[in-house]
Amino acid sequence: MTRTTLLVLLVVAAALLLAVVPFVLPPFYVRVGQLMIYSAGLGVAWAILGGFAGYASFGHSAFIGVGAFAAGLVETRLAGVPPVLLLPIGVLVGGACCGVLSAVIAYPILRLRGTFFAIAMLGVSHVCAELTNNVDFFEGSLGLTYPTVVPAGVDPVTFFYLLYLAAGLTVLLIAWKIRDSRFGAGLLSIREDEDTARMLGVPTERYKRTAFVVSAILTGILGVLYGHSLGYITTDSVYRDDTNLNLIVYSLLGGMGTLFGPVIGAFLLVFVTQVILGRLLDFHLFATGLLLAFLVLAAPGGIIGLVRNWRRRARRTSAAPAE
Repeated sequence: MTRTTLLVLLVVAAALLLAVVPFVLPPFYVRVGQLMIYSAGLGVAWAILGGFAGYASFGHSAFIGVGAFAAGLVETRLAGVPPVLLLPIGVLVGGACCGVLSAVIAYPILRLRGTFFAIAMLGVSHVCAELTNNVDFFEGSLGLTYPTVVPAGVDPVTFFYLLYLAAGLTVLLIAWKIRDSRFGAGLLSIREDEDTARMLGVPTERYKRTAFVVSAILTGILGVLYGHSLGYITTDSVYRDDTNLNLIVYSLLGGMGTLFGPVIGAFLLVFVTQVILGRLLDFHLFATGLLLAFLVLAAPGGIIGLVRNWRRRARRTSAAPAE
């Protein structure tokens, strides 16, 4: 059995196991599961740019907010459309708006690197938040109520859990295909040394823009689902600086530049903050910082890097000749 086949089987088994969760666990844990899967999807979408290409964004919540508000504004004006069609329309609108926004800002902002790019993206997030909050058309200060899309007789918690699961698996599959393609190899070369990659013939500018747009579209679609699951959004509920921080933490916890690292990091961090520290709401940021500092010191490569190091040591130990 090849490594790829084993990974596919593990992902399928994990997906089937997760699909059973809303039917066997109490609603609280189903909501925690929603947040885990939503966060993992966001982390993987962020990693297409931040992990694969090495362009760490501090402002990806801009696309969550743009996607959520664009979909909500369109859906509330489609009173005669059947509810079953509203969600697909919202997903298309939210994803398209994020794609257009990212394509417009890609050329100037991707000329920056490292900290400058990260700070510029944080600025984009804050500009989008201010526009949404202060321009009456966007209704960010008053709040936007989504139309109901949950079929009659279906539990909303279960419905959105399964919706998040389907979206999260789709994002993971897209990222997987990207990583194993020539495009993905080009992104990894950009992360290692962009100037050398350009000299070797890698179309670095085109690859960066493509990764940026794909990452933005996937993030925006997840933002649409998030808005629907909340039912009512304001500027503060979608343009969140703690989300920007968490997206980076997910990859650092699980393993920066890896495919499954953001998934592991998101599941771990959400479980710690929502279940273990659920009664200590003011302790979340402190716990996040403490956990991150410990991990950076103990395992700079994240959990996946730590496991790889253990496997290497085990191989060396088993291969060493007996004295």
